[in-house]
Amino acid sequence: MERLYRKLEEYSRADYYPFHMPGHKRNSASVRGEFPLERDITEIEGFDNLHHPEDLLLEAQQNVAKLYGTRESFYSVNGSTAALLAAISAAVPRNGQILVARNCHKAVYHAIYLRNLKPAYIYPQMDSEWWINGGIFPDKVERCLAENPEIQAVLITSPTYDGVVSDVKEIAEIAHKYGVPLIVDEAHGAHFHFSNYFPASAAELGADLVIQSFHKTLPAMTQTAVLHNCSNRVDSRLIRRFMGIYQTSSPSYILMASIDACMDTMVAEGKQMFRDFTRILEQTRKRLSVCKYIRLVDPVKGKNGVFDYDRSKLVFSTRASLLSGSDLYHILLDRYHIQMEMESENYVLAIASVGDREEGFERLCQAIEELDQEQADLIKAGIPAEENKKLDTRSMHFVLTQMMSMADAMEAPTEKCPLEESIGRISAEFAYLYPPGIPLITPGEQITGQFIRNMRIYMDKGLYLQGLEDYTNKTILVVEQQPQSTKEQDEEIHG
Repeated sequence: MERLYRKLEEYSRADYYPFHMPGHKRNSASVRGEFPLERDITEIEGFDNLHHPEDLLLEAQQNVAKLYGTRESFYSVNGSTAALLAAISAAVPRNGQILVARNCHKAVYHAIYLRNLKPAYIYPQMDSEWWINGGIFPDKVERCLAENPEIQAVLITSPTYDGVVSDVKEIAEIAHKYGVPLIVDEAHGAHFHFSNYFPASAAELGADLVIQSFHKTLPAMTQTAVLHNCSNRVDSRLIRRFMGIYQTSSPSYILMASIDACMDTMVAEGKQMFRDFTRILEQTRKRLSVCKYIRLVDPVKGKNGVFDYDRSKLVFSTRASLLSGSDLYHILLDRYHIQMEMESENYVLAIASVGDREEGFERLCQAIEELDQEQADLIKAGIPAEENKKLDTRSMHFVLTQMMSMADAMEAPTEKCPLEESIGRISAEFAYLYPPGIPLITPGEQITGQFIRNMRIYMDKGLYLQGLEDYTNKTILVVEQQPQSTKEQDEEIHG
């Protein structure tokens, strides 16, 4: 079997002269810095074409499908973002309706905008002990589908950024009962397939389209992802069409070779690599589970919609300490030179993967143990905690009223409005906490006092807000108010 990554390595040592793109011509003297220019090619003879695969790239994608046990798999060098856009576009016709979990990635909302879809939302249960999103209850999905017969697909995120897994099997059965496909954003679960230590993959549980980011949890380069087609409920021709639309016409062979090499590694060495990884991961979790103030999050299965949990997500709660999540994040970075994945108001997240080394786990354990002891000493000495505004768990997923479609709001005339004066206006832009990129508000929704209060708390905590055109977050774009006609004003006054 010819492997893309090996052929690329061989070609980089050959004497072919490149009178073709890219412009660096595989000449390191033409570029400052060190880059793998010798392997950076375009669609040349013998290397196939991702948008019309016939041999090398066709076989590479078939190898992914064979390994994961799916009908077919598609490379994405534009990450899970392109795969999500393509999956939604293929599953739901323009102007159609889709049921989505509100805690989905911003790419889902971009697809809703691009296809002018009408979304219905399901809100995950909040875990009040750990202040993380729980799972999606299957009965909520069934209720929404029963009440909205026009819905044409269901989309959930499982696992979440924090590792919570929903009951995909039951949700898939419910979706199919109502004749619609289930799309699962499993961007953070590409590793599930390779060890029984982790939850089962959605691709094995009845989901129709499953999106996975290889670069998040497997040894592959940034931007590498796949879209698995697991059934015949979504037309393969439409998937190919939209993957061609949402991906660059000049896909990186370095990235595609990274996917191919990752799959070859998993076939040859994956079992042993994951045995070693899960052994040290479980030792780390057991060691850190005794910390009393910097607490390792371990959601209870069967509560708050938590069907299962990805134990490679090391989430450290600060709620029992004098620290905020932001405090802990920056202490780990500045004092211990440990870069965590993300910070939130009350926790930080570390993502562990098969690429980690024992030295890294040891450094993390020592840092958390030291900080936990420091917190114990401070609390014993009676050091008071700072007065902090806290989010109420009931406000974490407050429901906003959709006044206009997302597309209409984004394309309507807009004006800037001071955030504090925007209550009652219709938002014309997104506001996200990033990472993970889950919208606090979407275009077309009415701004409320609760939304503004939460925004202020997040900003006071130093959390990273994105989406607003005004990077200072002092103003928000709203749909321009149309002046009332004389007749309308007269009717309001006189009835």
